[in-house]
Amino acid sequence: MSEAKIVEVVAALVWDGPRFLACQRPASKARGLLWEFVGGKVEPGETKADALVRECREELAVGLAVDDVFMAVDHEYPDIHIRLTLFNARIASGTLTLLEHVDAKWILPSEIDTLAWCPADAEILAEIRCRHGG
Repeated sequence: MSEAKIVEVVAALVWDGPRFLACQRPASKARGLLWEFVGGKVEPGETKADALVRECREELAVGLAVDDVFMAVDHEYPDIHIRLTLFNARIASGTLTLLEHVDAKWILPSEIDTLAWCPADAEILAEIRCRHGG
């Protein structure tokens, strides 16, 4: 681990029955065009759940119902060290609209390997396979 500051990041494992939501990052951002869970940085004074609700409103124009923590991981990229907390969640209101991502798909756990994911998500994806098949 480097001496870099750890950035608190939250993400949503948004479920719709047996499928979950995968979002593709814009080409212009770090890790461009890789797939990820919707979310972002926790701002000062925000709870993790509040940050997740805000990020989903900003990125997908939906209201999110945040449930329990699915898991948390630390990952060090060349440019940033993140502590990612992933919450189980579901869309409570609104219509999914891509405001930041270039694509989004509802996938089954068995379809995880059909997408190129951000490296920080590898441990999470293995746990989804373990808990939900695939």
